[in-house]
Amino acid sequence: MPTQYINVNATVVPRETTMFSVDNRAFRYGDGLFETMLWKDGDIRFIDLHLERLHDSMRMLQLEGVDQFNAYFLRSGVEELLRKNNMIGQQARVRLIVYRQGAGLYSPENNRAAFVIQVDRKPEKLRDSKTGLIVDVYTQYTKPFSELSKIKSNNALIYVMAGIYKKKEAMDEVFILNQKGNLCEGLTSNVFVYYEKVLYTPALSEGCISGTMRRVVMDMAQEQEIPVVEAEINPEIMKVADEIFCTNAVDGIQWVMGYKHKRYFNKISRQFQERLHTWSYGDLQEQ
Repeated sequence: MPTQYINVNATVVPRETTMFSVDNRAFRYGDGLFETMLWKDGDIRFIDLHLERLHDSMRMLQLEGVDQFNAYFLRSGVEELLRKNNMIGQQARVRLIVYRQGAGLYSPENNRAAFVIQVDRKPEKLRDSKTGLIVDVYTQYTKPFSELSKIKSNNALIYVMAGIYKKKEAMDEVFILNQKGNLCEGLTSNVFVYYEKVLYTPALSEGCISGTMRRVVMDMAQEQEIPVVEAEINPEIMKVADEIFCTNAVDGIQWVMGYKHKRYFNKISRQFQERLHTWSYGDLQEQ
């Protein structure tokens, strides 16, 4: 198998290179965050939204060097890795990890930011657009929520445990509940529920990740005059919903076909999927 390469603090090295000591803060404390993005048609899709979220999250964590992480840095770093990994012209899943460099215990010695960029060939969607996802609700552990909950943090134990459940039960996706027992998000996605001609999604105050595709869907709904409500959502709504779909930066919009014995339509999600192919924030600003 050909050697794969990653970018560690502006140095391209083989993926299997040992990078961290036992004192690394991302390893010891989960002291960092990440962005997962899609490289498509020669650029990162919705790069401005990803950078906006990245900068907001870095400031929340009091990481220094925010201005370093700009569009030029991101595009050039990804393009270099695509060339090095013989992936030019392909769609790629991009992962940027940003973490605090300093040693120290819970109180770091400094707040300088370090980073790792990696690219992988975009995986196939869990299901094709005609089939849809089969989902379940993960209930063993719930996600606590605060202002930090919306960050894509390196601290991901709740997702690991939900992922074990998903694999064990052979589900396409599982939904995580917050500490109040409300719908929070999917394992790798934000969740939308369409019920009685209104589109509902968990509010950020409910602990869900502030997803870029979540924002895109909400903006597309506004364009199409579909009411959107960010709310506390009792999981019981899944038993009566007309449609449910999941969103993330890499897979876009994926409709849910079934939950237990319930089956759903996919008219609205298909409508959004079709609009996503041509969606541009430049077009929206011109309207």
